[in-house]
Amino acid sequence: MSKWISNRLSIPVLILLAVLLPIDMLMAQAVTPFTNEVSFFKNTDDLGRSRGTTLQIISINGFKLGTDFVFEFTGDFNWELDLYEDYDYYIELSLVKPVYKALSVNYQRIYGTFCDEPVNQFGIRLSLFAD
Repeated sequence: MSKWISNRLSIPVLILLAVLLPIDMLMAQAVTPFTNEVSFFKNTDDLGRSRGTTLQIISINGFKLGTDFVFEFTGDFNWELDLYEDYDYYIELSLVKPVYKALSVNYQRIYGTFCDEPVNQFGIRLSLFAD
């Protein structure tokens, strides 16, 4: 019985690999990294009292899927920043489609400890210092 299962599963797995590997290779060639940063902060208030620490991750990468897009990930992870919470976070996932020169349309999904459920944002972006 196990031989029958392994023979039956190996064909779909091979097909899946045959499809995904070329996609992965194409994506690797089509992705353009703009910035990928990790920062660690020690926070203080204006009087110099400790307000915890923050880990910040920013990743902005362009990719081509028929046309140009930009994917952005921003995450702030805070420990003891808030006086009443030991930990809080803010995550923003964005898909940006350049339209014309400095104008883009933007979809963002926001996750965070400050909102009960994820928030969707749809908007336009004007890049002030675009090429």
